[in-house]
Amino acid sequence: MKRQGKVAALFLLPYLLVFVVFRFGPSVAGLFVSFEKWNIVGTATFAGLDNFKRLFNDPIFLIALKNTLLFLAMTLPCLIIFSLLLAALLNQKLRFRNSVRTVAIIPYVLIPAVVGIIWNWLYDNNFGILNYYLKGLGLPPVEWLTSETWALFSVAIVTVWSYIGYNMILYLAGLQDIPSELYEASKIDGATKVQTFMKITLPLLKPITSMIITLTLINTIQIFDQIFVMTNGGPGTATLTLVQYLYGTAFQNYNLGYGSTLGIAMLVILIVFVQIQSRLLKLDD
Repeated sequence: MKRQGKVAALFLLPYLLVFVVFRFGPSVAGLFVSFEKWNIVGTATFAGLDNFKRLFNDPIFLIALKNTLLFLAMTLPCLIIFSLLLAALLNQKLRFRNSVRTVAIIPYVLIPAVVGIIWNWLYDNNFGILNYYLKGLGLPPVEWLTSETWALFSVAIVTVWSYIGYNMILYLAGLQDIPSELYEASKIDGATKVQTFMKITLPLLKPITSMIITLTLINTIQIFDQIFVMTNGGPGTATLTLVQYLYGTAFQNYNLGYGSTLGIAMLVILIVFVQIQSRLLKLDD
């Protein structure tokens, strides 16, 4: 057993080195930098809690936080409900279901920047396919990415399209782990399909749902690539998210101290949301 442990540790060592150098190390360094004033080029000076005081009085941070939470509210329910329904459908013995599963996962494996470019074409005000069909129906064209009303919603649609296939695969794995004997017993007891779904399927999928919610929280709070490619935070600040604001602060305005503070704030927000969803789902029961 000791030999097997050493062999396992040897195989894990490359990943652990990469994790420490590129993940854990920068995270710890960011915590210290958040207490400093540093513009990359000059010498860092200790700023105490000044960066955190600025955070609570920063109107741009509040806008970015509001946009991020709104984006989460638009994407999370869709990524849970639609991916579960799609998984339940494709878990049935249907013709071409393997092909449909493959097609559903394709958006997830595409590079986010590529996804953004593709949807930019679809959303184009003058030559986009969506507005072309709207005009064909006699409806006015929509400024999908240039209107403050529609921009964040438009990016949310792209995010749901990108991740729904991945969540579907996770739910499929959970559905296939549920013993068939439970469904047979419920059928013998005269339970309807809705009752079986509510009393057996949903409770047994609770761990999978919790994991999907956690992954969606992480991906949503860290959303950057698609917004950077599609709107770059605009129009105005309509699609400015926390990561977008962090990027602009740290790597465009070269304020690493305050940028690190924004990163710490994002981490705290994420931990709070994960704890809330864990308690709501009562995973310890």
